[in-house]
Amino acid sequence: MPLIECRNVYKVYNPGRSSEFEALRNINLKIEKGESVAIMGPSGSGKSTLLHLIGCLDKPTKGKVFIDGIDISTLDENELARIRREKIGFVFQFFFLFPTLTALENVMLPMIFAGIPKRERIKRANYLLKLVGLEKFSHHYPQELSGGQRQKVAIARAIANNPQIILADEPTGNLDSKSGKEILDLLLRLNKEKKVTLIIVTHEKFIASRAKRIIFLKDGRIIREVRK
Repeated sequence: MPLIECRNVYKVYNPGRSSEFEALRNINLKIEKGESVAIMGPSGSGKSTLLHLIGCLDKPTKGKVFIDGIDISTLDENELARIRREKIGFVFQFFFLFPTLTALENVMLPMIFAGIPKRERIKRANYLLKLVGLEKFSHHYPQELSGGQRQKVAIARAIANNPQIILADEPTGNLDSKSGKEILDLLLRLNKEKKVTLIIVTHEKFIASRAKRIIFLKDGRIIREVRK
């Protein structure tokens, strides 16, 4: 059984109105545990919409999305939140760290919602910051960190609850080339060593080339796939 599966998935915004927009059209896709996948395509091709469906941030208009065998269209908001909390880690282009929290506190945050005791949260957050090379910056606030360092904190936060899946939406888009390479290397290391399924949305061919599989979208459809 694939870890992620989309069956005949459509996503339509404002259905039945003059402003109706079909963002995804008949998407059929299977992603196995431990894969590294890049999703490419021009702006408006449906990349982020597909990522949102896989991330249980939205539901398809038609068709089905399965995460670890669970049909997300049958879940209510609380159940979707549980899937996101337990199975999925998100990494975004703009980091989305809380400016009033230290690096350590930002990493601890998902563990609070998971009900992990404080002592264990602190221990694991320190371990994760060491894992991403930021153990010396645990008490720094986001504004005291570089863009690359902020993204490393965001990655540590994304894996705080041991997710099966990391979804990265343009994770290097706000970084210089050196920091971008470090972030990509870190994500791929997590994919290889922790067996985390990695899905990256990107415009950059170099980033996509590092994944084991590339999916090309255009006008809401999968038009081509490349496997290595």
